[in-house]
Amino acid sequence: MGKHVVVGSGQVGTHLARKLAAQGHEVTVVTRSGSGPAGTTRVAADVADKARLIELTRGADALYNCVNPQYHRWLTDWPPMAGSFLAAAEASGAVYVMLGNLYPYGPVTGPMTEDLPLSSTSAKAQVRARMWHDALAAHEAGRIRTTEVRGSDYFGPGGTDQGYLGDRFLVPLRAGKTIQVPYPVDVPHSWTYLPDVADALIVAGRDERAWGRPWHVPTAEPLSFRQLGERMAAQLGLPAPKVAQIPWALVRAAGLFSPMLGELKHVRYQFTAPYVLDSSAFQRTFGVEPTPIDQALKATLEG
Repeated sequence: MGKHVVVGSGQVGTHLARKLAAQGHEVTVVTRSGSGPAGTTRVAADVADKARLIELTRGADALYNCVNPQYHRWLTDWPPMAGSFLAAAEASGAVYVMLGNLYPYGPVTGPMTEDLPLSSTSAKAQVRARMWHDALAAHEAGRIRTTEVRGSDYFGPGGTDQGYLGDRFLVPLRAGKTIQVPYPVDVPHSWTYLPDVADALIVAGRDERAWGRPWHVPTAEPLSFRQLGERMAAQLGLPAPKVAQIPWALVRAAGLFSPMLGELKHVRYQFTAPYVLDSSAFQRTFGVEPTPIDQALKATLEG
């Protein structure tokens, strides 16, 4: 069994740390507060403190970047943390596994594959793209071993209440009330199941075929908000719910007072046209399939 350092204990980091610990690995979870799941060594540290992260990663087989700064703070928070991760990976020799996202692709036509250019003009997306380019350059120079795992919007047990399929979706669903969402309700969209994200990160950290390129998490077929509501309601024995779009003018107005809502304008394009993730490369290479969507939705409701 090896030593694994998981930085971040949010909805992905917690799943990842628990799975690694269950496999018998030594797992250190690093967060600013010192939180983390039972069965792991929990350490409070500032990830931007390069010397401290190097110290914590000493002797590790893999280093996982599962940090998720508040979206409106990406421009200030990510660069120093990214520098610490690269330094720790180089000093320790640990495989550096980055949890990425789809933002750097920007608006696309057709399913997203890993060979698409990171061409988004959004400043926040460019920060994420730079992180990957810098890590890949270090990999190609022989200084580190790295890979990035990218998924679409997350759902599943342990998902945050701020997620699109969190409490704001599930509470009215269970109560038989109208589910209100900020985007069109009938546009196909890919949703990535949290346990599948953790499984993909583990594979990427231990299989050298994953290193030196990005991968998409195995993700089931895309579904619209309305289709998700209908499938979940059926599992609960409820009639199909009403799903309604909040007028965009109201969302924009609320964004003047809420930083989180104010950032929705940057990702609105992901919901106004089909947003489809192609994960066939990962599935084919590593023989890993996504959790069947109805099974995943059932676990989400139970969780």
